[in-house]
Amino acid sequence: MDWENDYRRKRMTAGQALDLIESGERVVVGHACGEPSYLLDVLVSKADQYENVELVHMIAMGKAGYAQPGMEKHFRHNSFFVGTTTRKAVAEGRADFTPCFFYRIPSLFETGALPVDVALIQASSPDESGDMSLGVSVDYTLPAARVAKKVIVQVNPQMPRTGGDSCINVSDENVVALVEHDAPLIELAPPVISDVERAIGANCAELVRDGDTLQLGIGAIPDAVLLFLKDKKDLGIHSEMFSDGVVELVKAGVVTNARKKTHKGKMVASFLMGTRNLYDFVNNNPDVEMYSVDYVNDPVNVMKEDNIVSINSCVQVDLMGQVAAESIGPLQISAAGGQVDFIRGAAMAKNGRSILAFPSTAAKGTISKIVPLLDEGATVTTSRNDVDYVVTEYGIAKLSGKTLRERARALIQVAHPKFRDELKEAFRQRFREEIA
Repeated sequence: MDWENDYRRKRMTAGQALDLIESGERVVVGHACGEPSYLLDVLVSKADQYENVELVHMIAMGKAGYAQPGMEKHFRHNSFFVGTTTRKAVAEGRADFTPCFFYRIPSLFETGALPVDVALIQASSPDESGDMSLGVSVDYTLPAARVAKKVIVQVNPQMPRTGGDSCINVSDENVVALVEHDAPLIELAPPVISDVERAIGANCAELVRDGDTLQLGIGAIPDAVLLFLKDKKDLGIHSEMFSDGVVELVKAGVVTNARKKTHKGKMVASFLMGTRNLYDFVNNNPDVEMYSVDYVNDPVNVMKEDNIVSINSCVQVDLMGQVAAESIGPLQISAAGGQVDFIRGAAMAKNGRSILAFPSTAAKGTISKIVPLLDEGATVTTSRNDVDYVVTEYGIAKLSGKTLRERARALIQVAHPKFRDELKEAFRQRFREEIA
């Protein structure tokens, strides 16, 4: 087969492949648990041969050596999602952050707003047609690979093959290097769920009905919600990502995708973060379809799914319903991700609902996350015009369709009791009205 000849011709060492990257180029790196960690480690080890290489990444799960002090001359990190390994570099001005709704990121590559010189990605071994699946990281990675001038692939037999539209081909003209590296994928262990998070999960579950389709974020709260859905029937998944908790609901017969309006019988996602158990579950699984994020997260596509329920989290909500989900004051700590994509899609869907769920306090109970006004400099991720439900361990506040006065009353009721008096005082000053 011709692709086999192409494979032999393009196969090379990591060092040889990375020599194809030139100073001044923009390199888009594969995302999250699909990150090509081996190639990145070798790239950083060769830093002295590069100047001003821009590395564009979303969630960085590896070492992020390119963002460490002293690398500024060689690499400039441009982040779409500031994580723990890159936060310090962004805060200190040694790296950059580009705000963008998740579903719009591929268009930046495709329109030339951010031209892609190199896509540095990880994929499965080729199948009998020479197709290599991007497996757990299709998201923006596949669109970047399709428009990049050069694609360098870390070929890993441990990358699961996923259905949908997740593949590039060995013979694609822009695939210039194939680096074989058999190694476990990055894994994200299931979080430890606290009593507070369990209470939040139980409250969220009250808003989920039989036959609903779910979009879930990442972390303890979405996993806590899943714990309380075991009595539901025929749930579906259309989500930018999912993790191990969903697998258990599939095995229990709770998630069947039988009532979905699109992709009936299929779980749809853009990337996956979890353990090997999750990766084995999706490998060659005909019931799982992976697509790029400009399809999965596009609100116009989300709205086609009747009864979709979006569940996400945030840092702060003020009494008007403004939501800060990506910064603490002016300090960027994450990004909008797909939160707004799904909140707006759910708002347009028939019987759609969106939930912002979070503990009522932070910093070991010393700070209220429901506040009179967002902290100075905080980014408004989700506007008050878009918010539907807010859920804490103290209950459910329905905000959509409510006046500012009604919203504030509802939010005070789900705030931590020890902060309610000061919130009531803020209410009195704002509305010239006492609240019991």
